[in-house]
Order: sequence, then C-alpha cells, then structure tokens
Amino acid sequence: MPQAINIFWFRRDLRLDDNAGLHEALQSGLPVLPLFIFDREILDELEDRDDVRVSFIHGVLEQMQAALLKSGSTLDVRYGKPLELWKKLVKDYHINAVYANEDYEPYARQRDEAVNRLLQQHGAGLKLYKDQVIFAKSEVVKDDGKPYMIYTPYARKWRALLSEDQYKYRPLKRSPAFLKTGPKALPTLASMGFEAVKGAFQKPQVDEAIVQHYDSTRDTPSVRGTTRVGIHLRFGTVSVRRLVARALELNSVFLGELIWREFFMQMLWHRPELVDSPCKKEYANIRWRNNEQEFERWCEGRTGYPLVDAGMRELNATGFMHNRVRMVTASFLIKHLLVDWRWGEAYFARRLRDYELSSNNGNWQWVAGCGCDAAPYFRVFNPAAQTKRFDRQMKYIRTWVPEVDSKDYPEPMVEHEAARARCLKAYKEALRNR
Repeated sequence: MPQAINIFWFRRDLRLDDNAGLHEALQSGLPVLPLFIFDREILDELEDRDDVRVSFIHGVLEQMQAALLKSGSTLDVRYGKPLELWKKLVKDYHINAVYANEDYEPYARQRDEAVNRLLQQHGAGLKLYKDQVIFAKSEVVKDDGKPYMIYTPYARKWRALLSEDQYKYRPLKRSPAFLKTGPKALPTLASMGFEAVKGAFQKPQVDEAIVQHYDSTRDTPSVRGTTRVGIHLRFGTVSVRRLVARALELNSVFLGELIWREFFMQMLWHRPELVDSPCKKEYANIRWRNNEQEFERWCEGRTGYPLVDAGMRELNATGFMHNRVRMVTASFLIKHLLVDWRWGEAYFARRLRDYELSSNNGNWQWVAGCGCDAAPYFRVFNPAAQTKRFDRQMKYIRTWVPEVDSKDYPEPMVEHEAARARCLKAYKEALRNR
C-alpha cells in the first residue's frame, strides 16, 4: 500500500511562513504534499489574456517552489477544474487528509463542499482553518447572533474581542515535514492561455512609515500615502496577523481599514446574494439609464471631469486606483450618469490588481446607497470640490491627464447640478414605488 500523506492545498494564502493551515498540516505526523490549482472555473471567466493577477500568482509560485526545492520537496501545481483534478489526486496518492485555509466567497464555499464530499468517499476529508482574517463568519455578531449591518458597532466589538492570540505568529518549522519528491515543473502561463506581464510579482514590503502616517496621507492621491498591500492580502502573500500587529503599534486608522475589510467579508458570508443584489432591497427599483456610450467614456477616462478621468486612466494603465479616487469615480458613474453600480463593479473586478469580491462589492454598494452601512443616497460627490480638497495643485490629475489644460481635453459629459437633480429624482421615484 502506498505511503499515507496529507496534502496542503494553497489557495489565497500563498506564503510558507505564518500560514495557519500549513502550520497545522506540518504538525500532523505525516508527510505533506504542497499543492496549488490554477482553477479553470475562475480563469476561464477572465476577459484578458494578459491579466496581471495570473502573472502575479505564477511569480509567487515560482518563489515558493524555489524555497521548497531547498528542503527536498516540490510544489505540485495543476491546471484544470478542481473537482476533476481531485478525482485524479485521490487515485495518485493515499490521502489521509487535505488541509487548507478557509475561503468565504460563495463560489469557494460551493467548491470546498464538493471537494470534501469527494474526499470523504475515499476515506479522507477537508480540514479548514482560519487564516485570511482575524475574525470570521459569526465571531463578531450582535448579542442576538445577527450580523452587524453598521460598521461602527462592528468595529467596536471587533476591537473589544481582539487579543494577542488572534494575531499570534506561526513560524514555518525549520525542518518541515514536506513530502520528499522530485522537482515538478510549474505549468507555463502560455500553456494555460495567458501572457506573462513583466514585473507583475513584487515581494510584499510594508512601508512602516506609510502605516505610521496613514491617517494624514491616505486621502492625497499625488503622494504615496497608502500601503498598496491589497493584492498581497488578496492572495495571501502577506499575513493579516502581521499587518494587524503592526497597525496596533503604529496607526489606529490603518487598523480601521483592515476591520472594514473583515466587515465586508462577514456581510458576504451571511448574505451571499449580495454578489449581484442590493443589500437594501428597495434600491432594486432604480431606473438606470445604462447608456453604453457614456459607460465607455467613463471606462476610458474621457468624461471631461479631470479627477474622474485621472482615476480611470491610472486604473487602466496600472491596475491600481487611489482609494479616495475610487469613491469619486464610482459616484460619478452611478450618480452623474445613472449607470447600474454592477456595471462599474464588474469593470473594477476586471481591472484591479487588488480586486477582492467582498470589498469591491461592498464599496460599490456603499457609494450607490444600497449597501450595508451605505452613504445616504443623496450624497453625490462633486468631482470639482473633491479636486480642490484633495488635489488642489492638480499634481495627480496632470500625471494621468496631461492634456487637461488644452483644447484637446473634452467638455464635461454632464453638468454637475443637473446630473445631481436627475439622480435624486430617480432615487426618490424608486423608493416611493417600493
């Protein structure tokens, strides 16, 4: 009978150090095969063959593979649909158990349930651990067990429940019990139908000076005042426990942003229908204009509103957009153009390197007024006022819209006050007809 092993299944936790599930697997008493699956259920839905996130993941895996080879092990990387691949894995190995970290998105939950059923049919099972958050599922809820719909009381309880045990460091054992196997080659990007993006992967570096001054610099798009760790949190190349530990020492406002991330995650856990439905159901009746030509101008950064255009051009060129500008661009699409928030959410999902379903969905619904703890529907960001407040000297705008002061720059698509009045009318009618 072949040797019994355990498998650790990497998903959105792409690091060897301070990895909760991997830590448990390596203490299980059996050799551990590290596995990663390029999931076709996800990859086949991507529109761009040069999607930077796929190159990012591939670059991370190359780094992990180099580290594992030094210990005489190898990363087993496969490409396909998870359930089909696991049907082959249970034949290839005598699997005692599969270890992994929890993933709270609706698709991931369905995938894990299906894989677990398959494993149980072969005498194994899927052991899941909390890793990508400090508090998950129903760990921070109201006294009656219901989820919080408002951020402030959620954050207050989150902070009250926090103890050092929640962000305890879990080092990789110096003599890890990885399965000793010959080297396995990673599938190439080309073999999966993708193109390599130069410089897609960069090692996570948390600039502690930025964290320390985060509260005073985060709203100024012309300076490097945010950490840009979103992509590393998304794919787990940095431990959220490490970030929380540093935030506790350096900056409470930055800690609050990490709590917002978990607030949106727990909302999606409790209400998976939020993926494509408004949290506040009465907002489902809004009569969107959904003008495709206007949406295209917004996507391309040709609205005639410099701050909006700068943000969209930064996004298209880099896969990143400054946090403050994300709110302004989203508000413009929804409120000025009356385009369904789901259109904008989908475009951000396509373009953002740091795309996170729960945060992206939660923030778009926040701007639209239909989400949990949403901004009131009558809040309509004025791009000109936002420019005076956060980019008065137009340094950020001129970086991305160099023609802003020339005759080549288009006139505004809509007049702010007229667009605001049209928006308020549409919202009032929808709420009146609920």
